[in-house]
Amino acid sequence: MKKLTSVLKYAFLIISSFISIFPFYWMIAGATNTTNQIAEGKLSFGNQLWVNLQGLLGTYNIPLIMWNSLKISGITVVFSLLVTSLAAFGFEKFKTKTSEWIYTVILLFMMIPLAALVIPLFKIMAGLQLVNQHLAIILPAVNNLFLIFFFRQSFKSFPNEIIDASKIEGAGNYAIFFRIVFPMMKSTYAAAAIYAFMNSWNSYLLPLIFLQTENKYTMTLLISSLSSASYVANYGMQMIAIVIATIPTLILFLFMQKGFVKGMTGSLKM
Repeated sequence: MKKLTSVLKYAFLIISSFISIFPFYWMIAGATNTTNQIAEGKLSFGNQLWVNLQGLLGTYNIPLIMWNSLKISGITVVFSLLVTSLAAFGFEKFKTKTSEWIYTVILLFMMIPLAALVIPLFKIMAGLQLVNQHLAIILPAVNNLFLIFFFRQSFKSFPNEIIDASKIEGAGNYAIFFRIVFPMMKSTYAAAAIYAFMNSWNSYLLPLIFLQTENKYTMTLLISSLSSASYVANYGMQMIAIVIATIPTLILFLFMQKGFVKGMTGSLKM
């Protein structure tokens, strides 16, 4: 019975791993094949990688579009971590009846889909003359309600005794936060940074609404435009564009995966 259970367990893991890895393999293999070969279902590697890459670079300004995506995501990560962690720290360590009521309202707002906020956001950004500006994408993403919830849950495990001892030593609230809390919760910030980066990097709806010229495009808009640029789709160029768009998130996760795992499990560096 134990052997059968072990066999079934490993069979399930192998099948799950294959299902997870196959799309990445197909994406990379497709980037080396022609449109016809991809449409025919060819799964092996071809010799069209350079041709597809040249076609993509010749049609679009890929360095500029990559820079746009990196700039938007980088700024969003920095300011969203700062704003949401400060807000969460205040909600958790300086509780009042009013703050708890506000926090409950924030949790309720998490259930509102982004699509329902598009028209109000567009009117606000148009009034601020930010349409077709990257700031129109960054500002709504900075106030990430999930990150407020995530940070507050993490701050629950932070000892109040450390904060009280720091206050006795004469440290102010901001000094406690930046000099004590932040260094001790780097794993939590690593997990939040990966989430915020991927959320911003993969954002499609807001760039589609606010960015109107090609020199402002992000990678998600590029991939979308490739699928509708002509009557005959160029799957090879689409695949190579997807590969390029995947590289930054892959690199980020590989370098920060330990911190991500520790942060998701509520690790606290003492």
